[in-house]
Amino acid sequence: MKLKNIILVFSLWSLVFSLTGCDAFVRKFTRKQSKDNLPQEELVLVPQEYKSNMSKEEQYRQYFLYWESWQEELVEALLYGTNRKKPLDCANEAIKNLDQMKSMLAGEQKKRLETYAFQLRELRDSVQEDTYGSNNAWYRNKAEEIRRAVSRDFSYRKIKKSL
Repeated sequence: MKLKNIILVFSLWSLVFSLTGCDAFVRKFTRKQSKDNLPQEELVLVPQEYKSNMSKEEQYRQYFLYWESWQEELVEALLYGTNRKKPLDCANEAIKNLDQMKSMLAGEQKKRLETYAFQLRELRDSVQEDTYGSNNAWYRNKAEEIRRAVSRDFSYRKIKKSL
């Protein structure tokens, strides 16, 4: 009798729990609404062109500063032998800023700066071809030489009359 009562109570409790169910269990197996049916907002991007309020002198100084920092980073990347992409990225950015500086110059100064930009392009191509970085010391010396020459000849004080 006692065993029958225990089994009966146990079966009733199981029946009650199974009928009411666990909330997490119920949520797990109920269908969720499709997100495709919800209204979606259309994203509209309108490009804006920001015009610089800086004078040519300020722009030249800014590009010179950018070039100087990228050139210094190129020298450090070649010195410490970081991954292959770092010197190439630094050289590309330095070349880009040299070209911006060159576009602001006139006459002979423009031609002289073009020679340094050409040397930097050759250096970048050499670094790109050197898969194992076996000539990094020579590349670093060449990058330092270009940095010294451009800093000496194209600082704002020396070039402000050619802008």
